[in-house]
Amino acid sequence: MKLLRRRTFASMKKRLAHLYGHDRTDELADRLYMLIGRYGLQPQGGERGTSEIPYWDEKDVVLITYGDMVSNQGEATLSTLKKFCDLRLFGAINTIHILPFYPYSSDGGFSVIDYRAVDSNLGTWSDISKLGQTYDLMYDLVLNHCSVESSWFTQYRNRVYPYADYFIEEGPNDERLKYVTRPRPWPLLTAMETAKGEKHVWTTFSDDQVDLNFKSPDVLFEFLDILLRYIDSGARIIRLDAVAFLWKELGTNCVHLHETHEVVKLMREVLQTVAPQAILLTETNVPHEENISYFGEGDEAHMVYNFALPPLLLHALLKGDTKYLQAWARELPLLPEGCTFFNFTASHDGIGVRAMDGLVPDEELDWVIERVKEREGLVSYRAMPDGTQKPYELNITYRDALSDKQNKAQGVRRFLCSQAIMLGLRGIPGVYFQSIIGARNWQEGPETESGEKRDINRQRWDWDALNDTLDNSDKDQAWIHNLYVSMLRVRATHPAFHPAAAQKIIPTESELFSFIRITTDGERKILCIYNCSDEPQTFAQSVIVEALGESQQYRDILSSAPIEWGDESQIELGPYQYLWAEG
Repeated sequence: MKLLRRRTFASMKKRLAHLYGHDRTDELADRLYMLIGRYGLQPQGGERGTSEIPYWDEKDVVLITYGDMVSNQGEATLSTLKKFCDLRLFGAINTIHILPFYPYSSDGGFSVIDYRAVDSNLGTWSDISKLGQTYDLMYDLVLNHCSVESSWFTQYRNRVYPYADYFIEEGPNDERLKYVTRPRPWPLLTAMETAKGEKHVWTTFSDDQVDLNFKSPDVLFEFLDILLRYIDSGARIIRLDAVAFLWKELGTNCVHLHETHEVVKLMREVLQTVAPQAILLTETNVPHEENISYFGEGDEAHMVYNFALPPLLLHALLKGDTKYLQAWARELPLLPEGCTFFNFTASHDGIGVRAMDGLVPDEELDWVIERVKEREGLVSYRAMPDGTQKPYELNITYRDALSDKQNKAQGVRRFLCSQAIMLGLRGIPGVYFQSIIGARNWQEGPETESGEKRDINRQRWDWDALNDTLDNSDKDQAWIHNLYVSMLRVRATHPAFHPAAAQKIIPTESELFSFIRITTDGERKILCIYNCSDEPQTFAQSVIVEALGESQQYRDILSSAPIEWGDESQIELGPYQYLWAEG
C-alpha cells in the first residue's frame, strides 16, 4: 500500500462507497488494489500534467481514422495505414485514433463483440504495436453498450453468474421510462429471449447494442481491466464513447448523472496511479455547457470534445457571419491545469448539432440544415419525449458541407479556411482522414445493404488509387491534401500553438474571425486572422501592431511571406484567406 499514494487511494475508496454502498467498500477497494497491482504501481517523481512533465505540446495532432481506411492487396490494413501515415503525414500528426478495431456486429465498430481482440480483417495486436512504435495511439473504450453477439450477452441470456447482472432489465410499461433522453428515434427497450423467458433490456442506441449495467461492480471492474489492458498495449489516449449515458436511474433523464461523473473521476485516478502519462477524453455530443461539465474541477476528463465548434464554424463560413462564433469563443472558460479541448470539425459520425442549443437561434440551425441538404447531405434525428423528432447530426463530409457548386475553387478555399481556424484554436486538433485527403460525399455508402447515413463520410480507399489522386496536381484532393499537411507541419513548429498557450479573441467585423495565441512563457505570439466571407475584407494595421507589438517586419508563418500594408495602413484579405501573423 505504501507505494500507492494514500490520498489517491482514499479518494478511490470514497468513490466506490458512493457508487456501491459503504458495506462493500473494503471488499471493492481490495479488488481495486489487486487490479492496480497487476498493471504496476505509480512511478515515483513528478506528475504528468504539470509544467515539469506536460501532457501535451504544440506537436500534438490526432489523425482520426478507421483501421481499414486504406487497403492494399495482400497486406493487413493496419499495416497499410502505417505506411500511408509514414509516407504522407510524418511530421504533420503524432497520434492516431484508430476507431474501434475490435470484432463488432454493427454501427461502424461501436457494437463491440470482444473488447480484448483485434478484428482479424484489420490485422493483429502486433500491427497495433508497430503503429505505436512511431505514433502515439488513441483507443475507444465503448463502455455504455456492447454487441448482442458478445459472449457477455450470451452468458446473460443463459443466466450465468456474474453476467446475469451485466445488463439492464425493465418493465416495458414503466411510466418512468418517459423521462429518459433518447438519442435515437426507436424504442428504448428490446425484447430478448433468455433462459428465464422473455426480458426487456435497455438498448439506448440500437437493438444490436445492449446497454451495460454499471450498478453491478463486476461491470465496472471489467472495464477497469480493459482500460488498463489498453494502456498496457500502447494507448496514450482513451476515448470514453457515449459516456454521458453510462448510469441509469429511473425517474431521471439518465444523462450526466452524478454517478457517471464519479466513474469518470475514478478512471482518471486509476490512470494517474498506474499510467500518469495517459489521457482520458470524453465524447458527449450534448449542449455545450453539459459537455464541458466533464472537466469537473480538473479532476475528471483531461480532454473534452469541442462539439460546439464544427456546427458553429459551418454556420459562420456558409453565412459569412461570425457573430455567433465570436460570442461563443469569447466565453470559452479558462480550463484547469491539465485540461484542454479536443478540437475537430469532422469525425466518423457527422456534424453533431446538439451543442448549438442556446448558442444560435433555432432558425439559424434550420438554415444550416437546408444548406446541407442542398449539398446532398443527410440529417439524423433523435426522439423527443413528446414523440416528435429533432435534428441530431448532419451526415456529410466537411468539405462538401462547405462546397460551392458555382465556384468549386471558392468551396475549396472555404474548407481550408475552416481547417485553419480549427488548427489555430486553443486545444489539441483532431483531423479526420476524409478531411485531410479532401474527400467528397460517398453517396453509395448509405445505399449499401448494411449502410447507414453516417457512411456518406466513411469511404474506404484503395492504396494505389488514393495515392495516384493525391499525387496528381490537377486534382482538388491533391491541392487540399498538400496544403493541409503543410499547415500541420508549420503548426507543429510554433510554441504559440501549445494547448496551454493563452488565447484572446480579437473583436472584428462579422465577416472576420481573429484571435491571438501567446506562448506559455509570454515570449512569442501568433495573430490568427481569417476572412470567413466570399468577399475581400480589410484588417487594420493598428490591430496587428497592438496584438503583436512594434516590429520591423510582420510575416505570415504559413507562407513565410512578409505582410504588405495597403495605402490606408491595412491589409486586404481575399475571400476565405487566412494568415498566421508573427512580428
